Amino acid sequence: MRLFSRKPAARPTAVTTPKSPVAAPSAFGAPTAVLNDIAGDYTIDASHSRLGFSARHAMVTTVRGTFPDFTGTALVDTATPANSHVHLAIKAASISTGSPDRDGHLASADFFDVETFPELTFQSTKVAREGDTWTVTGDLTIKDVTRPVTIEFEQTGSATDPFGNTRLGFEGATTINRKDWGLAWNAALETGGVLVSEKIKLDFDVSAIKNA
Repeated sequence: MRLFSRKPAARPTAVTTPKSPVAAPSAFGAPTAVLNDIAGDYTIDASHSRLGFSARHAMVTTVRGTFPDFTGTALVDTATPANSHVHLAIKAASISTGSPDRDGHLASADFFDVETFPELTFQSTKVAREGDTWTVTGDLTIKDVTRPVTIEFEQTGSATDPFGNTRLGFEGATTINRKDWGLAWNAALETGGVLVSEKIKLDFDVSAIKNA
């Protein structure tokens, strides 16, 4: 006998009540409740985050890469967003584009000169919020040059994971000119143009864990 083939007897229509919002199932399969109180100190979870970049190559394709080795902290103040702040420290030698030869060139003195300047850093100087959009302005230091950049982040969710951690997610992007930070190496193409674009797109997928 099929236990799940019988139709249940009709029941009176029940009055439904609003349910608490529920986030999409987590990577571990269990749904988690969306959190309303997200204020606090956070540590960025590098294993579930991505600091990426992309540039045009030879005027025809886009090369993408990441810096997988980094640490970061953030203070999220929902009552007074201007009090929020973010700090990132990125290991320059961790640069990865899927090509060892290209990664070696990027790590050399032509670009990041990782032997002399082992870290890239970002320190926020201003934070503003409008709904789920957070605008973060800060000082980006590459090699020995520090210049301001502004990144717009979309708050993508908040939840408690199966291990009891409060997690907060953000996605953001901005575009910079690499020459502003002294990354000026290039090569001319016979057909016109240059080998590597000056404009670099930075993109961020961030998962942060609230400190206990």
